[in-house]
Amino acid sequence: MPENRVPRRRRFLVCEPRHFAVQYAINPWMSTGRPVDVIRALDQWQALVDAYRAHGHTVDTVAPVPGLPDMVFAANCAVVVEGRVFGSRFHAPERRGESVAYEAWFKTEGFEVQHPEAVCEGEGDLVPAGRWILAGTGFRTTPEAHREAQEFFGVPVISLTLVDPYFYHLDTALFVLDDENVAYYPGAFSPGSREVLERLYPDAVIATREDAMAFGLNSVSDGRNVFIAPGAGELADRLSDRGYVPVPVDLSEFHKAGGGIKCCTQEIRETRS
Repeated sequence: MPENRVPRRRRFLVCEPRHFAVQYAINPWMSTGRPVDVIRALDQWQALVDAYRAHGHTVDTVAPVPGLPDMVFAANCAVVVEGRVFGSRFHAPERRGESVAYEAWFKTEGFEVQHPEAVCEGEGDLVPAGRWILAGTGFRTTPEAHREAQEFFGVPVISLTLVDPYFYHLDTALFVLDDENVAYYPGAFSPGSREVLERLYPDAVIATREDAMAFGLNSVSDGRNVFIAPGAGELADRLSDRGYVPVPVDLSEFHKAGGGIKCCTQEIRETRS
């Protein structure tokens, strides 16, 4: 029988995709020859915000800045643990202005922000998972940033190496279901990192490459409800079998830039989970 899952209310930070576009290519999903339908993107983004609020979550917004087309991907701006904010230092020069805008928002809200010395792309690669932080490297965030984050938060950081460029951030290959378990696609990781995940999460929900390529792992879970790409049908079925409730939200316009539900969502963790 599936377990009875209990949701926990979350506080999310998002950014309206008013200036969203694909103006450069910094991952395999991006092509400047594929125009973005901004009206469709706005509608899809609003549907995500509405879904979060309908499930009892708080949603804050940061104002979009002209000239920063990827600012909609709020997850990359920082990682927040127990009210402490570790900001971002983007790998691509085109995105570095986003750090300034997001850090200004956090400071206005009364948070202290630590700006990393090494390349670090926020929750894209630093994923709080209960007792530790899972940390991706290989394409963007560096191992030096993992060490910085551990020193800053005082939380064990577990480094995982990504090997498939289509899964350039950890949050495209893995998401946290609750404080005890995750879902992930093994093929995105190096052999040693797969072994680490198998040891840490022997009961993990395993995704196929097809579901991963449909952005099924770029999902957000509140412990019961999983906001997930509708194209990841097999993964949704596996989650249902475990007692989770899939909430399909179509963010396919954002796939043109290599992003999805989680990429558009920064979680503000103000107290211990």
